[in-house]
Amino acid sequence: MRECASTMLNARELATFRKQLLAWFRQFQRDLPWRRSKDPYRIWLSEIMLQQTRVVAAIPYYERFLQRFPDVHTLAAAPQEEVLRLWSGLGYYSRARNLQNAAQLIVAKHGGKFPTRLDDALAMPGIGNYTAAAILSIAFGEKHAVLDGNVARVLARLGAIHGDIREPQRWQQLQKTADRLLEPKSPGDWNKAVMELGATLCTTKSPQCLLCPVAQFCEGRKLGIAESLPEQRKKRATVEVTLAAAVLVDGKGQTLLLPPPKNTIEKAAADHVPTLVSKMWHFPTLSVTGEPAGKLSAFLRKLMLGVPSCKWQLTPVGKVRHAVTYRAITLLPFLIDVEKLPRVPGARQVPLGDISSLPVSNLTRKVARAALAAAASIPARH
Repeated sequence: MRECASTMLNARELATFRKQLLAWFRQFQRDLPWRRSKDPYRIWLSEIMLQQTRVVAAIPYYERFLQRFPDVHTLAAAPQEEVLRLWSGLGYYSRARNLQNAAQLIVAKHGGKFPTRLDDALAMPGIGNYTAAAILSIAFGEKHAVLDGNVARVLARLGAIHGDIREPQRWQQLQKTADRLLEPKSPGDWNKAVMELGATLCTTKSPQCLLCPVAQFCEGRKLGIAESLPEQRKKRATVEVTLAAAVLVDGKGQTLLLPPPKNTIEKAAADHVPTLVSKMWHFPTLSVTGEPAGKLSAFLRKLMLGVPSCKWQLTPVGKVRHAVTYRAITLLPFLIDVEKLPRVPGARQVPLGDISSLPVSNLTRKVARAALAAAASIPARH
């Protein structure tokens, strides 16, 4: 495999490369709340939140989460439902579950202090090579180079690396390149600088090479191929899924949510409802093909044995689109006006206008919004 050209820099070139990138970062870095602290808990929280989430979207969640859980002890001791409620809307909820599990492990095994040894950090739920390197370098000044999507893109362009950069052997080579480039005197700032370069200038589309502080070292730029690197991976084929959801509403505007599903299989089918609702509180929902109202009625009769649901009128409230990884989901919410909400074991009654009092997924939020809009346009029925 071709070695990244950036690793072939001589000592003087490498010193210049490091100096120029760090100087640029220290002058132009974004003012982000987690950069104002060396607290490993805050840095760890930010790194977990920024997985699969844009910075702008993560900031308000980060600030609210810290207000409620200011340290690892409060997070470890909190009810999981409250942790998930504050995470609700960020998606990828296993991150929040792993975060709390790791916090409990840190309190139990490490006296409430984030471990400084790489092996101990990697033993934590939800912490892989990148996250461990980021926390240990930024919080403790440990000499570990990060490699995430932004950094890999920068390195692929610097070295004009072709092929799928996520291919295991190529990814290992990129990690070795990142290790060689690391500034040992300032590993935290160095890692943040390379990530910042990828996030702000060396972006996926239209890289701003004229503003790049290390453009002189970039083989991709010299060859005129920077914009086409790294080469795109083949995406998994999109799977279409249709879900029907029942939104029961009484005269007080209360609705019914079912509890988080338990004991769900890990490798689920594309239309596996517990996976699609992120194993959180949700409306009665099922995957459907063909005529949805009749299937939803049958599902409700089975769910609510003894309740005379045959008299219920299911009012369709349009279609809602949603996406979960490779799935393109069409949601079909049905509004059901009831005199009194039925009693379902484990279910809870909450205001339709405030379902976020429980931890719910974005899919469930979209169903609620569609039902609320429809309910507002229907004359008062009680």
